[in-house]
Amino acid sequence: MEQEEKLKTAGITLASDLKVQTFGGAEKTTDTQAHMEAVRMIVNDWNAMSKKAANSTIEQYGPPNEAIPSRLIWFNNGQWKRTVVYRDEIPHDFPQPHTDVIENFINYSVPPEMFSELAKFDGSVIVERTKGEVSSRCDMEAANILALNLMNDIVTGKQNAEKARDIYCDVTSAFMMNRSAPYAEKLQFEVPTEEKYDTDKVMIADEMVEQAIEKVKDKLHPDERPDKKYH
Repeated sequence: MEQEEKLKTAGITLASDLKVQTFGGAEKTTDTQAHMEAVRMIVNDWNAMSKKAANSTIEQYGPPNEAIPSRLIWFNNGQWKRTVVYRDEIPHDFPQPHTDVIENFINYSVPPEMFSELAKFDGSVIVERTKGEVSSRCDMEAANILALNLMNDIVTGKQNAEKARDIYCDVTSAFMMNRSAPYAEKLQFEVPTEEKYDTDKVMIADEMVEQAIEKVKDKLHPDERPDKKYH
C-alpha cells in the first residue's frame, strides 16, 4: 500500500471513530427475518448437533434475522444481545465431551485483570474488551446461561475459577436430571442494554508526528543522517 493510501485510510478511520463515538450507531442489527424455506435448506445439510441447536432456537425465538450457509443469527432475542448457531462444531470436553454450536452474547465489561481467571474457568467464555461484550459458546442455551452466571460471579469476586468449575458440573448434573437449576435457566444479574465500549487510549498520535519529522529530515539531508551511514 502506497503512503498516500495509508494516510487516506488513517483519515477515514479517524473520521469513523469520531462519528460513532459522537453519534453512536456503531453496531447495527437486522430487523427483518430470514425466509424459513431458505433457513430449512441451509440447516438440512448440517450435522445433528448443529441442526438440533438451530431447530430449538427457531422454536423458541422464531426465524433468525440472518441466515447464511455457515450460521444463523438472531438479534435482541429474549435476554440476548445476539445469538449465533453455527454449522461448524468445535469439540469441547468440559464438563463432558460435546461440541460447541450455539453462542449467546451480552453487553458486559470485564476488567482486564480478570481475563486470565475467566480463561481458567471455561475456554468457551469469550471476552471482547473493546466491544464491551461477553459471550458463551456451548451445545445448548442453558449451558451458556450457566457459564455467564458463573462468569459474573468470578468477575464480582463471589467465586474463583476452580470453584466455578465445580459449581458448573453440579448445576449441569441437576439440570440434566430435571432438578431445580436456576443458574441454567435465567441470567441472575442485570445486563446492560446499551453498548459500553472500552476504547482504550490514544498512543500513536505523538509517534506519528515524530515519524513525519524524521521523514522530512530523510528527504532534506539523506546523506547526513548518522543513523543511516552504516545501513
